[in-house]
Amino acid sequence: MTSTDVGTRPARRTVSPLPAARRAHRSRPVPQRGPNLTLGAGRLSRTLALAALAVLALIWLLPMAWAVFTAFKSDQDAADPVHWILPRGGFTLDAFRTVIERGDLPLWMLNSFLIAAAVTAVTVAVSAMAGYAFSRTLFRGRRWLFAVTVASILVPPQMLIVPWFQQMLTLNLVDTYAAVILPQTVAPVMVFILKKHFDTIPRELEEAARIDGAGHARVFWSVMLPLSRPMLAAVSIFVFIGAWNNFLWPFVSTSDPALMTLPVGITAVKDAYGINYAQTMASSVLAALPLVLVFVFFQRHIVKSVATTGLGGQ
Repeated sequence: MTSTDVGTRPARRTVSPLPAARRAHRSRPVPQRGPNLTLGAGRLSRTLALAALAVLALIWLLPMAWAVFTAFKSDQDAADPVHWILPRGGFTLDAFRTVIERGDLPLWMLNSFLIAAAVTAVTVAVSAMAGYAFSRTLFRGRRWLFAVTVASILVPPQMLIVPWFQQMLTLNLVDTYAAVILPQTVAPVMVFILKKHFDTIPRELEEAARIDGAGHARVFWSVMLPLSRPMLAAVSIFVFIGAWNNFLWPFVSTSDPALMTLPVGITAVKDAYGINYAQTMASSVLAALPLVLVFVFFQRHIVKSVATTGLGGQ
């Protein structure tokens, strides 16, 4: 045996992992594409789909454009059906000045904001707790109570005007903010939406919190609510818009001019001075402007919630 053979070992043969990685990559199943939502993958199909969407968008925007153009006209030009886009006398702000001078618009907007904000806060809090209870707890009569909640969605609010008003009379709350706010905080559809959203949250997160000693209140506050921010934001916006636009119940439950909301106040001015198209459209534009701003600032939360929850059909 020579000295070169002492302590020598045969060299190991190194195998490059590249062929194995390629084989593994080739063996993976190829993900299939979902259905195309543009009526096909061809250029003609996409063109037809975009054209149809453009026509529908134009039909939807046409009444809004007419309202905005009419708000900037004089009363004489607003009654002229021929020059409905470009008035003969030019555009003017007289309708907005008249609406602001004849009514207490800042007070009405403040009342609408306070009432809509209070309704939104109470509705979201109650609906979130009810949705969590239906989704994550077990109690006697749970299925029947949830069935009643879902069935109450079919009841139109107009049928409850008389019982609500009788309750407010019994509680001596007529002509108060509480009379306007409390009946609007009952929203079964929001309970249903939040319950379905809580069902999609993995139970492993809840079980991990319970291992750490968390109860229902801690799980609801520290686990469920942080994971539901997009949905809570979308529900808040929907409730706020509904409370802001509500006319019938604030009109019935209050007679004090200091408690009038914006829809009620605008209607009172219109009934007192007759129907003028320019002033009516100016009032509508002023009433819709805060809602447009809310949607512009929070549209990302609305789109995200619709895309990632049951509202989008997923």
